[in-house]
Amino acid sequence: MRVIVQPQKASYKLLLVEGGRVEATGFVDLASTPKGLRPKNFRLSRGRKRQLKPTPTKELIALLRRSDVRLAGKNQPFESFLQDLQIPYGYIRICRLCQYEDRFTLLDRATGVRFGGESICMECAKREMRRELGYLGRIGGSVFSHLEKLLGQVRDLDRVLASVQPESLDMSRTLFDRMEAHPVTETAHITDLPLSPAFAQASGVEYLMPVQQLAVNGGLLDGQHQLVVAATASGKTFIGEMAGMKNFLEGRGRMLFLVPLVALANQKYQRFRDRYGHLMRVTLQVGVSRLNLPETRPAGERDIRAPIVVGTYEGIDHALRRGCRLEDIGTVVIDEVQMLEDPERGHRLDGLIARLKYIAPKAQFLYLSATIGLPGLLAEKLHASLVRYEERPVPLERHLLFVERAKKIGIIKQLTVEEYRHRSSKGYRGQTIVFTNSRARCHIIADALGKKAAPYHAGLTSQERRDVETRFAKGEIAVVVTTAALAAGVDFPASQVIFDSLAMGIAWLTIGEFHQMMGRAGRPDFHDLGRVVILAEPGGSYSRASGMTEDEVAIGLLRGEMEEVAPEYGLEESSEEFVANAVVCGGDEQQIIRMNQLMVGTMEPALPALLDEKLVRRRAGRIELTDLARVMAEHFIGMERLLEIRQLVRKMDDPVGIVAELECRDAERR
Repeated sequence: MRVIVQPQKASYKLLLVEGGRVEATGFVDLASTPKGLRPKNFRLSRGRKRQLKPTPTKELIALLRRSDVRLAGKNQPFESFLQDLQIPYGYIRICRLCQYEDRFTLLDRATGVRFGGESICMECAKREMRRELGYLGRIGGSVFSHLEKLLGQVRDLDRVLASVQPESLDMSRTLFDRMEAHPVTETAHITDLPLSPAFAQASGVEYLMPVQQLAVNGGLLDGQHQLVVAATASGKTFIGEMAGMKNFLEGRGRMLFLVPLVALANQKYQRFRDRYGHLMRVTLQVGVSRLNLPETRPAGERDIRAPIVVGTYEGIDHALRRGCRLEDIGTVVIDEVQMLEDPERGHRLDGLIARLKYIAPKAQFLYLSATIGLPGLLAEKLHASLVRYEERPVPLERHLLFVERAKKIGIIKQLTVEEYRHRSSKGYRGQTIVFTNSRARCHIIADALGKKAAPYHAGLTSQERRDVETRFAKGEIAVVVTTAALAAGVDFPASQVIFDSLAMGIAWLTIGEFHQMMGRAGRPDFHDLGRVVILAEPGGSYSRASGMTEDEVAIGLLRGEMEEVAPEYGLEESSEEFVANAVVCGGDEQQIIRMNQLMVGTMEPALPALLDEKLVRRRAGRIELTDLARVMAEHFIGMERLLEIRQLVRKMDDPVGIVAELECRDAERR
């Protein structure tokens, strides 16, 4: 028999344990006597009813003498009592909560879980955790699994619950994981490379960054096609600059540097013009707004024949689809190539790459991405060598908090204020990007955060966006609240990224999108540490058809592996790319087939359907496009969309009404 002694407020509780089970419970009071401390009252309960009954104190002493006595913590009075009676004893740690169910659980460093200033067993800790989580309403099973795993790792229930009830916001208790920075590695000096001295001086670069060294070692300066996968701020853009400038200065042709967003194109254009404008002309090729207003006009010089052309995918592709000839191309840089998996734009980027390969077969192609799934397979499909650098230039902490939607803005405010107060060892303030799921929510959050915050999204004018970019770069604002506009690489030197939402619109983020956004946190020239904070709403969703809740999505994104990058093709996408390819090669059917084979994705056979609808004609090995087919190519629409528009035109003569009807149909499909 083992007797466990626990001090109570006015007495001592005794547990009589046999075979790991509490067989009886007792309470004893000690009183001072001339001989020292002695039992005053002793009450004992046995059996199922467990009713406490007064018991002679001599039975207590006899019980203690024949048992293994253990004290649940040091207690001088009871120890003195045992010593006077020469009763041997020791110490033990047990789970207090187990007693309520007549269980006895021995604790040690390996089994104890901290909770409210004491240690309890793992089973009780899990039960307490589920009880606390029950107050938050519906929480997904994957979240329970994550929290149980976290509990097993940290053995601290208070810390685990802090990620679910973050009122005190102790970030040391919400850490999901930490990605360490790479060690400093030796790289070449820019003057040691076979580059023009004028370019080396203009670049402002002294020593290469690690991924740049890997690219050079992999044949970058010898014309090798490369897929470069490395973290944000690791130096991928300069890889394109080295190859593009070297190829141009040595007479192998001009450089196209292509990005997915106008805002990003503006930033790259400004960078290239400031650095290399005195050596050669740099121009901008982006889409033109239908509204001819000062704030919607292109910000840079436009000439598609310049030595360096910075453009958006659609800006360059539109020129090709109109039949414009792009000649003397020596280097093509596709930034953010993970856009190939975008449901709406992926097939267009795929087609653009194929069209550029067709018109510039001798050009060097470089594909850049911070996050991409199965990069080796994509590199093979692109006929490029893979340059992969998985280390980060600065360490990154990822934090997960489960927060009700109504409390998110308050937590965002606290996090951003604290971050802005902090200065890195480089002297820069901490600044934050907040990602949310809608333009309206951008303004709601920014207004709540005050003057040091600004919304940033595609609904703002180009002048308004440039103003936010400038103020953020100067450190005048602490927070930018945005939708997907920043995810694809607009260069904001943020130390912290906060996810107010894990959706864009009503669709959950993909793992690739999440990693792209997450990668915005922490820049080597500015910060010592990057931090990502996910605010996941338990049971939250943005669509009835989503099938998952935000807390479950959070766990999946943090743990998930990215899938293969592969554009999706149906008849709509295939027919659009077919007619665009036909424009570029002049309708030569064999060249269209060749161009289709240059694409990463697999197109559906669109020609029979186009012939059936009389949108194209086949004559002597050539495909002749009708006017409507040329409209498809130039306006980025496929056959199904065109037929839908043609059907509406027959029923309606109001252009505004036709557009409204198309929007309604698109909303229903979503």
